[in-house]
Amino acid sequence: QVQPVESGGGLVQAGGSLRLSCAASGSISSINAMGWYRQAPGKQRELVADIDSAGRTKYVDSVKGRFTISRDNAKTTVYLQMNSLKPEDTGVYYCKVLSGVFGWWGQGTQVTVSS
Repeated sequence: QVQPVESGGGLVQAGGSLRLSCAASGSISSINAMGWYRQAPGKQRELVADIDSAGRTKYVDSVKGRFTISRDNAKTTVYLQMNSLKPEDTGVYYCKVLSGVFGWWGQGTQVTVSS
């Protein structure tokens, strides 16, 4: 099993920045990829960004140029630097860790962007 734990959410004004962190523990030797998803009220959960074991990154179009996903050298912690935040970025942000054929979710961290 893998246990992802997120941190770094909060309340910020539009145009501001936040940095999310997700630290994975447990069976970390087989981590394939790590990513960030978000769920706004009344909407489906969507992929925001992810990074695979080779360091390749992928972003949803709405955050390109504003968000950056990265990870530490041990490949067990993933970060999401969020700049130029907009009210539509508001939601619960979840970390997902892919290990083998399984996906493990964190508990989520709230991000609220006020206009």
